[in-house]
Formats: sequence, C-alpha cells, structure tokens
Amino acid sequence: MSLQQKINSDLKEAIKSKKEPLLSTLRLLKADIQYELTKTGAQDLADEQVIVLIKRGYAKRMDAIQMYEKANRTDLAEKEKVESEVLKSYLPPDVSEEEILKVLEKVILELKPSGPKDIGKVMGKVMAEFKGKNIDGSKVSALVKSKLS
Repeated sequence: MSLQQKINSDLKEAIKSKKEPLLSTLRLLKADIQYELTKTGAQDLADEQVIVLIKRGYAKRMDAIQMYEKANRTDLAEKEKVESEVLKSYLPPDVSEEEILKVLEKVILELKPSGPKDIGKVMGKVMAEFKGKNIDGSKVSALVKSKLS
C-alpha cells in the first residue's frame, strides 16, 4: 500500500470515528496531495513526493509553534503540536547521528574537501545519500561544519 493510499484510508477511518485533530490534519494533507496531483497532472504521487509534502507541512507547524509560543498563545501552540505529531507519524524514522557520521566520513574520504569553503559540496552529497529518508538538514549542517572547520 502506498503512502497516499494509507493516508486516504486513515482519513476514512478518522471520519468514521470522528477523531478531530487527526481528521483536520489529514484533510489538510489530502488537500496538499490533491493540489500536487492537479499541478502535475498525475494520477498518483510516489511515496517520496508525498513525504516531501508531509515534511513541508511538518515544518510549517514547527514554525507556527515557535511563533505561537513567542506570542504566549499556548492554546494554538498545543493544536499545532498535535498536528505536527500526526504528520510525523507518516514520516519514516529519523536518521540517527551515527548513520549521518558514517556517511559523512565516507563522503569526506571521497571528495577530499580542503576546508570550510567545500561545505556546500559535502552537504549536497550527504543529503543525496539520505534521499527519501527523514533527516534534519540543520543537524547535518552542524556535523559537516564541525568536521570541516
């Protein structure tokens, strides 16, 4: 079952069981998927494309949480946290720091960077290795900077 089909079936279950935070979040995600289908003219999206949409929605919610917390709107921040947890449940597991370091060492041996000016090359290569996996770019960036400094 593709990720898109899983989201559709979970949405149907949420409608039947009237689980509100899950239902509203999945409806928004389904709308994002439908927009992408309309834009591309495709019948279905690949799992990687759906993951990109989920990550985008997750990032929006994380930004909103920070803004609501700065504005002391804990009620809205909590709503966003619940929605972000729903979206995170559809993402693949996070890549561990050990895995990132292993790939980073391999890329450094392969590219032989000469210093901080090659951070972009190394970052691109490391991120390409983890394509389709849930990886935090800021964590990778920090690790690459520490290795090349």
